[in-house]
Amino acid sequence: MARASALRRVGLLILGVNLLLAVAKGAVWFATGSLAVGSEAVNSLADTVYSLVIVAGIYLTTRPPDFEHPHGHERIEPFVGLFVAGGIFTAGGVVLWQAGTTILSGSVTVTRNPAAVAVLAGAAVAKYLLYRYCLAVGTDHHSPAVVAVALDNRNDILTASAALAGVVGAAAGFPLLDPLAAVLVGFAILYTGVEVVRDNVDYLVGAAPPEELRADIVRRALAHPEVEGAHDVIAHYVGPEIDVSLHIEVEGDHTLREAHDIETDVIDSIRELPEVDDVFVHVDPKELGEWKPDAEVDRLAGGPTDPDGGGE
Repeated sequence: MARASALRRVGLLILGVNLLLAVAKGAVWFATGSLAVGSEAVNSLADTVYSLVIVAGIYLTTRPPDFEHPHGHERIEPFVGLFVAGGIFTAGGVVLWQAGTTILSGSVTVTRNPAAVAVLAGAAVAKYLLYRYCLAVGTDHHSPAVVAVALDNRNDILTASAALAGVVGAAAGFPLLDPLAAVLVGFAILYTGVEVVRDNVDYLVGAAPPEELRADIVRRALAHPEVEGAHDVIAHYVGPEIDVSLHIEVEGDHTLREAHDIETDVIDSIRELPEVDDVFVHVDPKELGEWKPDAEVDRLAGGPTDPDGGGE
């Protein structure tokens, strides 16, 4: 349950921090009328709303396996990440609309209230700390939802800094810098949404994992002294985890027990990779003529896998 407790703790922390920032920015916005601060208040409000969904989603994904879900509930996580993206796009659109209408109307509110500077600087610091924490937990526990939140927090650092520059610039005699900073905030928010969608779509469509991981899978299979080669190696995402299937080539004079032990050793070696969930291995004896060259396996392994040049 270490993963479950860590992810649930992150979810509650995200919710608490975002709610606190939304209230603080909203109060300063009401007091100063700064559009840059207002855009940040909208951003934090959107963060708070989808934080509720993250907390619920993490609770669902960290439940233990049951009869109807024997592999657990982790496959829900990419959907949580996409919901996060929806909230991000909504917040970005609202901010851009507010900034655009203000620039076109020419009615820019300039504030010299130090509270605006303080709340934006504090938000940048809080989001940096939250970004580092979420990224570490999401990476360690292979949680796409938490990594998506980390990316959102990373962009929030930039947006808070841009809003801060706008407030300071407007107070220094350049009033348009306030709504222009809000425009920058809006586009940065939208870009974060694109990043989150891109990352989570791979989990949903069963894309292949990074090449470094696929190469590690192949090398682990070929490292067994009785494995002469491999082919038809397939690794793909099933939710945030990876399923692997492959054929290994062995000499045909092994007993059934020995072949079973070879298969088990290969499975256990690949399963040691933290990203991998299930491994399916098919044993091909040489005498059945099922050995065959596989250029992709050769490339990932760094050279030919069959000293005899492949298939018979």
